[in-house]
Amino acid sequence: MLARLFRLSLLLLLLAPAARADSLPLPDNLISSMSPAGESLLIGADAREAYFTLASNYLTQKTQSFCGVASMVMVFNAMQLPAPEVPEYAPFRTFTQDNIFNDRTEAILPQATILKQGITLDQIGQLLQVQPVEVVVRHASDTDLDTFRSEVAAFLAQPAHHVLVNYLRKTIGQQTGGHFSPLAAYDKESDRFLILDVARYKYPPVWVKADELFAAMNTKDSDNDDKSRGYVLIARKN
Repeated sequence: MLARLFRLSLLLLLLAPAARADSLPLPDNLISSMSPAGESLLIGADAREAYFTLASNYLTQKTQSFCGVASMVMVFNAMQLPAPEVPEYAPFRTFTQDNIFNDRTEAILPQATILKQGITLDQIGQLLQVQPVEVVVRHASDTDLDTFRSEVAAFLAQPAHHVLVNYLRKTIGQQTGGHFSPLAAYDKESDRFLILDVARYKYPPVWVKADELFAAMNTKDSDNDDKSRGYVLIARKN
């Protein structure tokens, strides 16, 4: 009975507004979170503390270059950071893909630049630090699979701790370029991480093998001086 209720709660969270009518088919190496296998992985996941707060703030990126922006907004709202005013929601406050920008972010990376070409791993690390969070940027080329797996799994098991991954889609069989999204859970038995893909019009949330995700992060980004992609550890400051 408890497992059935838990499964229902997961479905309700992930079915909340999405744009997936024409989403692309998944390659065989990835498991959709909406499939029976994907549901079972989440129910049995060893680290899933991040899942519920992220899923309740799940966004579709506003433009095709806003994957990093949408990912940051999800994390800030999941952490319940002090948010700007939103006139149409007054008196309530929340982060959006519009009000996340301010004078400090413009000094780091102008919104117009993001609209044109997106964000790199190092740039998102700088943008995150505008908020009251502790940020650690890891380039995949500077670490290894075992460190990534253990460090990220431990993060996903703690309240107010989140992880963004920057990876090359085609390396895991998706279409096609560099992308950002939050991680929500880790299942030790299958050695898979759950990506809450912010391009919800393109792909559903997927479970990906740790080694395949690491390989997708350990790719060069020409927009970041050919440094490798990687991941960002984010914790709310006490």
